[in-house]
Amino acid sequence: MAKQIPMPSFVTLLLYLLCGAALGSLMLLTGIPAAPLLGAILGAGLLSISGQLDVAAWPLGTKTILGIAIGTVIGTGLNRETLGELQLLWKPALIITFTLLVSGVLVGLLISRFLGVDKVIALLGAAPGGTIGMSLVGEEFGVGAAVAALHAVRLITVLFLIPAIVNFLAPLGSLDAPK
Repeated sequence: MAKQIPMPSFVTLLLYLLCGAALGSLMLLTGIPAAPLLGAILGAGLLSISGQLDVAAWPLGTKTILGIAIGTVIGTGLNRETLGELQLLWKPALIITFTLLVSGVLVGLLISRFLGVDKVIALLGAAPGGTIGMSLVGEEFGVGAAVAALHAVRLITVLFLIPAIVNFLAPLGSLDAPK
């Protein structure tokens, strides 16, 4: 195991922030959708995995504040036009939600049974939801770190693969997404 460098926790947090910000900023050059998010996850995650620093100990309430901030950013994207689109999309939204819930429970139970993963970790790790939200639920069950790890792997994989799949499957010129 690598030797950890002892330092005050605020310096440790600053180093994690700088590492996440640096790789997140560099990832902007790739053109990958959600590149800053992916880069920040990879930057901070790789630093943490290296074992060179103590595990980040965020001040009480930090995750809640960040969750509120992310929710606010997402919420500001909802507008009257989005509400109008929901008149057409409510049926697919319900089908997608129900399908993801059922498949998440089934996958979680299969993982628990056949791979020996704790049932709570498997169910929360396979649940549809964001890394932050499911990790916070996991914290209430005492398994937040394991749930966060499963969701981080899922999120990184999805951020890398889905844009490529969409580009491959969508007919040329049918997407109005910015490049």
